[in-house]
Amino acid sequence: MTITELMSKLAEADAIEDAWAMHTEKMDEYGFDRLIYGYTRFRTGATLGDLQDALILTNHDPEYVDIFVGEGMYFKGPMVAWAAENVGACSWRVILEQMQSGKLGTDEMEAMAVNARMEVTAGYTISFHDVSLRAKGAIGMTARRGLTQADVDAIWAEHGADIELVNKVMHLKVTQLPHTTGQRRKLTKRQREVLEWVADGKTIQDTATIMGLNPATVEKHLRLARESLDVDTTAQAILKASSQNQFFLIER
Repeated sequence: MTITELMSKLAEADAIEDAWAMHTEKMDEYGFDRLIYGYTRFRTGATLGDLQDALILTNHDPEYVDIFVGEGMYFKGPMVAWAAENVGACSWRVILEQMQSGKLGTDEMEAMAVNARMEVTAGYTISFHDVSLRAKGAIGMTARRGLTQADVDAIWAEHGADIELVNKVMHLKVTQLPHTTGQRRKLTKRQREVLEWVADGKTIQDTATIMGLNPATVEKHLRLARESLDVDTTAQAILKASSQNQFFLIER
């Protein structure tokens, strides 16, 4: 699949799973066979917010995901720290040079040791441009086992512009597709509908009249929606559902 064909298919994708499958297949052609993508709209100050509210996509080995994501090793990753403060593409050669010059701290060296053990040693990171202070997206692309950082840098010298462009298109696409990260269970159609009306400024009574329900039933749907989204208030439920692109979906 050419770059143009891929971007066209990404633009037309209706599900994150489809977009991600196409993207990982294309990146594998360039030698990047293990990817981890993260996006949050809940960044606060120096933190990336609650990981439960972030969208994480990866095709890494489950063991690596358990350590890097599940055990919070990403907090210590030097390229994660770089991505949080920068925009653009960065070779992992930067980390190797920092390590060789003794500039990495204890936590960062621990993360590097885990990566070495898991053969996550060569690659590139792209940090995406976002217009909100609370949003941040980035992708770490690990090169196929056996490739050195010099090999990766040579690949990037030849194809880097195309690789970065496709990753940007993928990022823009998945951030507009619905997902259910951090939810206990999927919203039902009724739960989503009552949230949509309340988000539009309708009162409980207004919503009941519009939907042909009684107010108690509307309250019940709102309560169940809050439980599904794992939040305490209806305002939080609206924010979370909106950030996950779950409102006004086209039924396929």
